[in-house]
Amino acid sequence: MNYNRHRFSPQIIAHAVWLYRRFNLSLREVEEMLLVRGIDVSNETVRLWVIKFGPVIA
Repeated sequence: MNYNRHRFSPQIIAHAVWLYRRFNLSLREVEEMLLVRGIDVSNETVRLWVIKFGPVIA
């Protein structure tokens, strides 16, 4: 999968998608969990990652 032109590293993107898919969390819950770890990302960004990378990671 091509992670070029993304602000965040592939590990962060994969972790966010994994959290959303694996634990059936809301996008806002994933956003809050990343924020606690110092990663400031919007829930809309997480949604776009899930659409783009979700089928590959899940």
